Amino acid sequence: MTKDHDEVRDLLAAWAFGALEPADEKKVPLHLAECEDCAAEAERLRETVRLMDGPHDPHGPHGPHGPQARPAADTLPLALRARRATPRVAAHAAPYAAAVAGLKALLPEAAGRWSTPVVHDWDVHATLAHLLAADEPLADRLGIDTQVRPPLDIDADTPWEDAWNRRTAEVIAHEYGRTPEETVADWAAQADALLATPEAHDPELAAHAVTLMGMRLPVAEHFLVRAFETWVHSDDIGRALGLSVPPPPEAHLWQLVRLAVRILGLSLGPTAPPVLFAVTGGDEWVLGSEDEPVRAELTLNPVDFCLLVGGRYAPDEVPRGTNGDEGAVRNVLERAASLAWL
Repeated sequence: MTKDHDEVRDLLAAWAFGALEPADEKKVPLHLAECEDCAAEAERLRETVRLMDGPHDPHGPHGPHGPQARPAADTLPLALRARRATPRVAAHAAPYAAAVAGLKALLPEAAGRWSTPVVHDWDVHATLAHLLAADEPLADRLGIDTQVRPPLDIDADTPWEDAWNRRTAEVIAHEYGRTPEETVADWAAQADALLATPEAHDPELAAHAVTLMGMRLPVAEHFLVRAFETWVHSDDIGRALGLSVPPPPEAHLWQLVRLAVRILGLSLGPTAPPVLFAVTGGDEWVLGSEDEPVRAELTLNPVDFCLLVGGRYAPDEVPRGTNGDEGAVRNVLERAASLAWL
């Protein structure tokens, strides 16, 4: 792939949301006229934006009979074209910026339906409050004031899972005392503040490792974790509202896949039965012991793999290709599913 091709692929989500910087507004259409792959991806993203932006009408485009066509001129509605441009950030923060932009485009569809059940025992309002809490540890570490909510008051010796469950419950309870619109405003402000930090723009600053939510990772990879969770919960909300939310753009998706594979490998450890793990369209890795022959092969689609790690597939339900020792495969699938805290 050429450098220009890769740059345009990273801009497609912003293009679909009508949020390109002025300097890029000519670059993308010129490339789309020459590249069939990017043109197809751009059209898929633009169609999803159209579905997200349209007003809910039980007899209209989002009704039980599915999407209906609109004139081409309406594919980028005025509300999206007028929205503030997605901030330009370094590559490690770009997936989070795109996921935030996608959720911002989706949330107007929840107007009047905030109590729609989404996931766990949360409705749309609570799911967004959960995301507000989930972004908070990184925001706090990067110096963003999060004290409009109940102050963080958790003993350092408390296991992180217990601390996280307590904190997300506190924030959800707090946000239920406010309007959904106020919760949206606070979530968006915090996300925008994260994307405005020096660490979102400077890979060297983002290279230092910090421990958040039980994981010691470079700040750059914590931005990828935030992208992962924002996309998964956007997908949860979209499904609850009867809308199809696209996966991240391909370049962003592979950033998430590679991070998830690395965390999965560390979780399995060096003594697990070795499995040759492949993600369709990408690389392959040996997970587990390097001191004995591979016992099995496992292949997953990249989106399905991310949804498994995100807790949206049970290990025995995720579509997969396998060969060899089923016990070794099951060990990898169960460990991948156990990583979820979303």
